[in-house]
Amino acid sequence: MSSDLVEWSGTGGKMQKPLPELLKDYDLAVGIFPRDATNYEFNEETGKLTVFIPSICEVGYKDSSVLRFSTTVTGYLEKGKLADVSGIKTKVMVWVKVTCITSDGSKLHFTAGMKKTRNRDAYEVLRDGVSVDKF
Repeated sequence: MSSDLVEWSGTGGKMQKPLPELLKDYDLAVGIFPRDATNYEFNEETGKLTVFIPSICEVGYKDSSVLRFSTTVTGYLEKGKLADVSGIKTKVMVWVKVTCITSDGSKLHFTAGMKKTRNRDAYEVLRDGVSVDKF
């Protein structure tokens, strides 16, 4: 990645890597979040990740799944897992809050009231979010 993609974090002026690179380092698909979700805060000590999204939106993935994002998404990032997620929903007949995303290499597992497994390659490409009225 070119150095012009590096964002400055608000904590002490420390440079931080682009969000897709951070997700890759933690074994998660780089395209989970919308393409314009470039600002985030990550506390390496606690693992708390806060991602800022410009507007409430939905992202459609190549496996026909859809995730809806609030303007702030939080969770705890560890190897192959984003747990205690707040700010993401998926539709399972009705919109249900996503609480955890785990990876086992080729698959991503979404916990939203129940666990939903999807092929990871559907989430490896950054996609644009489509604005929606409400989260």
